[in-house]
Amino acid sequence: MIDAGAINATTEQPAHEKGGFPPFKTETFPSQIFWLAITFAFLFVVLWRIAGPRISSVIGMRRDKINGDIAAAQKSRGDAEAASAAYQTALAAARARAQTLAEENRKRLAADIDKAKADAETQAHDATAKAEDRIQSMREQAKASVANAARDAAIEIVARLTGGSVSAEEAAAAVKSASGG
Repeated sequence: MIDAGAINATTEQPAHEKGGFPPFKTETFPSQIFWLAITFAFLFVVLWRIAGPRISSVIGMRRDKINGDIAAAQKSRGDAEAASAAYQTALAAARARAQTLAEENRKRLAADIDKAKADAETQAHDATAKAEDRIQSMREQAKASVANAARDAAIEIVARLTGGSVSAEEAAAAVKSASGG
């Protein structure tokens, strides 16, 4: 059998040591606070003297870069607006010139068309006058041919019916009186 005294002797802690987490031991608080103050003071000095200026310079450089980029963008925007205004002005001038040229062409073409119409009307009038003259001369020739044919027919009819002869002038006068002319 196991002796209970022997078991207790090996599992118990000695009385002079207290257990627990060392940072929570109240006897070490003054030294912990001292080293904490030293550490924070050191870190504060490092951040204040070394890291702070570096961070400030980086922030300043970034701010300057951003401001420079914004200024460049505004300059580019101004240049683009000026170019757009120049383009619009040139476009308006080109449109006005194109409209002027189109109006001039329209007037010139209208004048050419009017001249061509006048020439065509003159040619048509001349052709009509010539055609009317030809028609009139053909009518006169046709009347003369009909009158001659009627005269010759009258001479022939008189010769067959009566057996006598009639002169050409008498036959022409008879045809003229019979036709009402």
